[in-house]
Amino acid sequence: MLLATKNKHKLEEMRHALADTGLELRSAFEFVDLPEIEEDADTLEGNALKKARETYALTGLMSVADDTGLEVDALGGRPGVWSARYAGLGASYAQNVDKLLAEMAAYPDPAQRKARFRTVIAVAGPAGEWTVDGECAGEILSERRGDGGFGYDPVFLPEGSGRSFAELTLDEKNGMSHRGRALRAFVGKLSAS
Repeated sequence: MLLATKNKHKLEEMRHALADTGLELRSAFEFVDLPEIEEDADTLEGNALKKARETYALTGLMSVADDTGLEVDALGGRPGVWSARYAGLGASYAQNVDKLLAEMAAYPDPAQRKARFRTVIAVAGPAGEWTVDGECAGEILSERRGDGGFGYDPVFLPEGSGRSFAELTLDEKNGMSHRGRALRAFVGKLSAS
């Protein structure tokens, strides 16, 4: 099974979460000629399916891809599907977080800072295509906290936790995160088939 991502942070989280499944996991990094697949769909599902479908077509290996978005209520669901490029194409994690924090400055009350992370995992292979998803509710902090994780982790406080995603260990994060929940749904569906 090929994990169709060249994002080292996603790959680490996915491999860590799937370590005890017995699945043979390969990385897109093993395929040096595999192109970056442009995420140009207008939904998380569309991007995940596109990456899985194209990776399967190029390699012949059952492929698993995901797309994740941070949906902030006060911003009408933004950045959403544009989370990775919120501050523009080629923007760094820090630039995306800076843009989000600047926009959220207009909403100082924690009740106005509700958000959710959502991950869609797509599978494409000889048996067809399917998707599962996972969600984690929380709120946007007013400043960065923690040194772990990646992306918006330093400013996302998951519901029921006093620590940001960036302050959690990888095991703690995978236990409650959107990606962890989607991966558990993925393993469940794979086991049932």
